[in-house]
Amino acid sequence: MTIEKSKSSETVSANTERKTGFAEGASGGGVFTVTCYDSEGNQKWVDMGSNLVVNTGLQDMNTKYFKGSTYTAAWYIGLINNTSASTTFSGGDTLASHVGWDENASYSGTRPQVTFGNATLADPSNINNAASLATFTMTANATISGAFLCNVPTGTSGLLFSAADFQAPGDRTVVTGDVLNVTYSFNLDAT
Repeated sequence: MTIEKSKSSETVSANTERKTGFAEGASGGGVFTVTCYDSEGNQKWVDMGSNLVVNTGLQDMNTKYFKGSTYTAAWYIGLINNTSASTTFSGGDTLASHVGWDENASYSGTRPQVTFGNATLADPSNINNAASLATFTMTANATISGAFLCNVPTGTSGLLFSAADFQAPGDRTVVTGDVLNVTYSFNLDAT
């Protein structure tokens, strides 16, 4: 007689994980688009530069939005000179102190004020001044390397928000009578 034995075992295990919070952030960045026209209105060139939002700009956004501190919507665009072999930006740049670049003031008037349109309801949300370009009429020959956004029409006592260097081919020449139209487009993106 044959006796058969069988043995059986079963193991069941389960794990439960619970997420206790959300890890979400936001990133922001802008692009300056500069279009140059000669004195007769013929387009000479177009260049773009992605900006670096400097530390003072980041702090200003957080303070104004989350703390509700005094706010003024006055923004101005300035031009950056080509004063060295390479233009460099740093998160620590301020309007009063920016070692890697200099402002160009070879145009009539003061820094043009930026008039932004309404922000889009999207991800990313965009705001820009495409309907009201910042315009510079050049009063001297120069080489322009990029642009910046600040909150004062003259001087260095205001807040620097962002600065950008032109992309390839890089620095651009202008002559007396040229007109530069500048658009600044800023996106906030949920990440």
